[in-house]
Amino acid sequence: MKIHFTPHWLEFKHPFTLSVGSRTHTPIVITEIEHEGFIGFGEASMPPYLGESHESVVAFLQKAKNILEKISGDFSIENIMLEIDALEKNNTAAKASVDIALHDLQGKIKNKPCYEILSINPSNMPLTFFTLGMDEPKVLEEKIKEADEWKILKIKLGSENDKKRIEFIRSITDKPIAIDVNQGWKDKFFVYDMLCWLKEKNILFVEQPMPKEMKEEMQWLKEKSPVLLFGDESVQRLNDITEAAQIFHGINIKLMKCTGMSEAIKMIERARELNLKIMIGCMSETSCANAAAAQLAPLTDWADLDGPALIKKDLFSGFEVKNGKVKPNNLPGIGVYLKK
Repeated sequence: MKIHFTPHWLEFKHPFTLSVGSRTHTPIVITEIEHEGFIGFGEASMPPYLGESHESVVAFLQKAKNILEKISGDFSIENIMLEIDALEKNNTAAKASVDIALHDLQGKIKNKPCYEILSINPSNMPLTFFTLGMDEPKVLEEKIKEADEWKILKIKLGSENDKKRIEFIRSITDKPIAIDVNQGWKDKFFVYDMLCWLKEKNILFVEQPMPKEMKEEMQWLKEKSPVLLFGDESVQRLNDITEAAQIFHGINIKLMKCTGMSEAIKMIERARELNLKIMIGCMSETSCANAAAAQLAPLTDWADLDGPALIKKDLFSGFEVKNGKVKPNNLPGIGVYLKK
């Protein structure tokens, strides 16, 4: 088994603004694992809060190379990922790139889509969101036009102009909206008032309204909230879910946070045991990582897989959104191929 990895920068179509700042680019690393004449592709995407970089991912994958190069013949993704995960703490996006590539490789060797190997029914694909950043009205209007194919929107909030932003969006579209605050609100009484106001605006749920450290405040809000509350930054990996169930109604699972598809499946199973709603989301990614998450999306309630729609140049083909849902294909593995 051989591994190759290449750093890239993804440029956004529009500057991407959250409550924690604005970005025009995001770093990624594309990973290729070659075995028995087949190549599986994976991706590490590194938003600032994960603490990873081109340099850290490449350094980690150099260590992973020592494990992968010893493998010949049949392989177990679960066993390999146990070794990879034990190499270092954190580095979750780097680990995810290996996990995704292994799943893609396995599918290509077996000539089956990952969803078929995992016994997932693609006809249960949920609607996926199109994300709007904390933009000026002119940009918001332009993005809403770009999102015509999407049936639901996700709006980033967390500033003094939040109500004006929602009022403006509601003057343009009546599509259902999910709200993502990215830990931007700090006072629980203010948050409660906002939740009551948002309830009247056809809101599906509010994601991570307060900093992940404010657990007592979030538990207080959960008991009183008129809308569903989802955890994102508070829920990184499998071990976070039990506590999350005390303070949220649902969770956002992202492959870059949880080390990939293997752990994401376990998180979905655990969340269902605790009666949590589930969304599978993405970072700023190409079709590679988004297609990997889409293999698991039919097991969830909502998907937030709009990464390729927000960047200027996608490196892969095969990932497509039609009528507001990711359109499954029958290509082997995760269902994408590298553009020439």
